[in-house]
Amino acid sequence: MHAYGHEWACQLVYNPCLSSGLGLSDGEGMERLWSRFIKLIGIERVLSRLHRIWLLDCHAATIGYEMRSELGDWLRRHLKKGVCEQGSAAQEVLDTCGISVAELQEQWSNQCTTQLSIRAHKYLFFLTIHFHFSLSDAPAKLKKELDAVLILQADLDGSNKVLQLARATIEKGNASPGVLDALASLECSHARLLTKAETLYSSLNVHDHFPELTNVSLDFVRTLLMAHNLKINIRKRAVGSFFEWDKLDRAVGGKDKPLGTKLHQQTQRAIAKRQPALMAAIHKYNKYCEQLSQLHDSSWAVPLPAPLPTTLVDLRCDLTLMQDVWITPSVGEIPRWLEDVSVHNGIRVLLKHQRCHEEQCRLGIEADNMCRWFGLELTVIQVALRQPENCNYRFILRQHLEDILELQERWPTALSSSSCYVNQAEAAIRVADTIAGGSHPPLHWLTPVIINDYTKNADNKDMWGLSDDLQDSDPMEPSLDPEQVTLSDLLEDDNQDELEPELEAQTSCSITLNWELPDEMNVDCGINMAKNAHVPATMTTVIRASVDGLPRQTFLPSDTNILASPQACLNDTCINSCVALLYSTFLPTATPCAILSMHDLPRVCYNANDDTLWCNLSWTQYWDKPIWILPVHHSLPVGHWVLCTIRFPSRQILLFDSLSEQKPWQNEIKHIMQLICRLTSIATQRLGTSRRDRGDWTAHPLEPRQSNAHDCGVWVLVQIAAVLRGYDVTGIEEDDIPHFRHFLRTLIHRLTEPA
Repeated sequence: MHAYGHEWACQLVYNPCLSSGLGLSDGEGMERLWSRFIKLIGIERVLSRLHRIWLLDCHAATIGYEMRSELGDWLRRHLKKGVCEQGSAAQEVLDTCGISVAELQEQWSNQCTTQLSIRAHKYLFFLTIHFHFSLSDAPAKLKKELDAVLILQADLDGSNKVLQLARATIEKGNASPGVLDALASLECSHARLLTKAETLYSSLNVHDHFPELTNVSLDFVRTLLMAHNLKINIRKRAVGSFFEWDKLDRAVGGKDKPLGTKLHQQTQRAIAKRQPALMAAIHKYNKYCEQLSQLHDSSWAVPLPAPLPTTLVDLRCDLTLMQDVWITPSVGEIPRWLEDVSVHNGIRVLLKHQRCHEEQCRLGIEADNMCRWFGLELTVIQVALRQPENCNYRFILRQHLEDILELQERWPTALSSSSCYVNQAEAAIRVADTIAGGSHPPLHWLTPVIINDYTKNADNKDMWGLSDDLQDSDPMEPSLDPEQVTLSDLLEDDNQDELEPELEAQTSCSITLNWELPDEMNVDCGINMAKNAHVPATMTTVIRASVDGLPRQTFLPSDTNILASPQACLNDTCINSCVALLYSTFLPTATPCAILSMHDLPRVCYNANDDTLWCNLSWTQYWDKPIWILPVHHSLPVGHWVLCTIRFPSRQILLFDSLSEQKPWQNEIKHIMQLICRLTSIATQRLGTSRRDRGDWTAHPLEPRQSNAHDCGVWVLVQIAAVLRGYDVTGIEEDDIPHFRHFLRTLIHRLTEPA
């Protein structure tokens, strides 16, 4: 429980899953024992101290007796469900992750050393200096301010929904202009309140001086620190919700005593009351993550935080919830345990494999102790039965002997076979014969005394209470125990789903990542790059009006200078604006293509709502396009542009990576499929179109072509030009990349020429 309710440093030290020697134990044995004593609380309120102790001892002995007979089943269950299944799954992942065990152990050791060091926590010192209050006051004051702002934000979000509902209701009727003006005034006031709430939240953590982030953008630092403090607040709120969920779920499967109806309803209302503020905080945190990804520069060496799930079920299983946002630059190379997804998964399964091995050793020791205890207890009973002075307790000892011998059939497992228990039973008899020197003392049966006065009235059945109604009645139905009542309540409760937001519709699409080139590829070898066209060395700001269904584009002098420099890396403005130019240049062959932005995939990853996605993508009319072009930017370990071409007729995803990297795609392909499913689902809901995402998909890589570290963005534009011209892959060589940069500047310069 200590690790469950505290920060990540406590997890590293106290969490049983991360600590050596505890096996697969969750560390909640005392909580399980306490749950068996809950029913005594009401009884012991009216008892004296001695009676309380006596009742606790008797109840503990009863629990021990019940659990002792189930030890064999407990061992077999832990061997099958724990050691065998979890150990095999962990070993399979270790064999396929491609990283050695020694490397994973080294990365885990480095992670623990780094995250438990004083350097990892000294940011609290800087926060204290800035706010000018003591260490003991800083967390309480910061938590109070954040709670107040988040509650205000949740109330404003709720009032916004009420305003929208009121407008929809009023507009259906014949409302007067005065009513509509009043409603518009309310909406304007509400918008101003939202803006002021954002300003209030931003003012909580304005750091004028942070030594380790001196060379980092001020907007990035402010957003990073706000995300850091907000995640701490989210973690505290989420842990409180998890405890309340445990109260509701503790009777599932009979593992605990159920709550009463009143407590159950109170817990449900508490969860429903706190959930909007928690969800608002998570959405705000994911928004900060999206802003950080847009402001991030790889030269700062500051790792980006990962977004959080927007459902409590997924949030409870998310391992990054307990990890703080990294607010200091990484010295030297970014460690693999911080940025490599394969290392993340490898460390997790390595720890699971180690815990399974420890659990197997622990179960082996437990099985040996059980067999040894069985032999000692059986020996003691056999000796006691052979001693004459114990004749008065013979029947009690005989009953205890039968109970112990019954364990001989229930306790044998794969760790301690039945032959071991047979040997222990035979050894107990031999030791008892040696000590007592004989067999059991003989029994002396008493002559039974029979009272037969009832023979005179043998026919009178009413004398014995055996009336006809009683004899013919059915046996009494057994009363339901609390566990059965709780199970029936859980099966009949249909309102439980109100506590969780609606899950997204499940799709029946699957993806297979095949690292082989497709069989047939159309290569574009005939593009005219206007090598002889004259372009001035410096260009002013060029604005391209909205044309061909594309939004307005602005080319700043800094953007054209990047294209003119042979070793400059393209930014997102160059990519998105040049794609629009290429689309208009290669019409009408580019008509079947939908141009997506590099910001669309992060929006899906950060769980943006349907209205946001539709607002940013409806102009592309993607639901009618058989081909989607999606530029993707990998920020870690270094900034790198790649391209994803989605072909719906063949259900193929062509992955163009000029450096031919495989590791980023293994995780990225899941987000791409999520984007496909989300966008098609939104189009179906709003326009009634058919779902084109269903079915089996395949992903193929294209040939690598880049040998330097600065032309990846230009290669992506070259590949986009080939797709817009109706081909699968470009035929341009690396020597032609400077000419293509000149071609892009030529297209921009033509915008300034008169028509």
